[in-house]
Amino acid sequence: MTGNSDEARPGSAPGSRAFAGTMFAALYGELVPHPWLDPDTDRDAYWLFYHRSLAMGWLDEVGAAGLWGMNDADREHPLADAGASLVAWFQVGAEEVPAGRPLPVQPFLRCAGDAVARMGRLELTAVQVLLPVQGLDPSSRPAYGHMPSLQTAAWYGDGDPLSRTPVRVTLDSGTDPSIRSAAPGMREWMSQEQDTFVCESHSLSDPPPMAPPFDDWFWNGPPRHRVTFHGTLAEWSLDALGWLGGFLADLSARHGVSTPLLLTARRS
Repeated sequence: MTGNSDEARPGSAPGSRAFAGTMFAALYGELVPHPWLDPDTDRDAYWLFYHRSLAMGWLDEVGAAGLWGMNDADREHPLADAGASLVAWFQVGAEEVPAGRPLPVQPFLRCAGDAVARMGRLELTAVQVLLPVQGLDPSSRPAYGHMPSLQTAAWYGDGDPLSRTPVRVTLDSGTDPSIRSAAPGMREWMSQEQDTFVCESHSLSDPPPMAPPFDDWFWNGPPRHRVTFHGTLAEWSLDALGWLGGFLADLSARHGVSTPLLLTARRS
């Protein structure tokens, strides 16, 4: 795995473009393999994610800018919590985020979901995403675009009301306590301009979720300072969870957080 922005990453020339940070996604639940798949196929999680990224124009290649450079992916991980039912994990190096765009968490999780869908039918129970909030610069954003994730929130406005799902969303800033001081302002701001995620309450004392499947040096670990937001998401899908990740990254940066955040989302 690659946790250093100075290391070479497959799919991009070292030093070719600025690097926002590492994004890591872990999907938990149950995966029922497709009965027609060859169990000995070499089209593993890495192969599927890489080629889906390439097909969608999201992969950063030499001579072609994208959203991320490929690092690694797999079904199992030696550091995964044994009782957490890890289905697959994906790691990329996010390229520099333009001032008018959110972190590409939504396409990242969408790509992960597409890759897993080629393996089997997924019953998703939880997702963890490492958000490189340190790669966002709120001061570079124009006043009308201080929260670029809000530009796409309306997509979920006409969804089936029965699809709305109670969720618990935990943000952990590791050894940096900044997320705790930012939480009240974030909670107050969440009710403005969007109802894709309706937050009813937040807590600084909820028990920690499952441990992430990577070493502490990989971010700002170990998990220590966290806030959990209790609310309702427009739908329980990787697409909506990806939007939520981008929104919370925007909101965290706006309230002074400048360290990687570990997001864990679960059904309530």
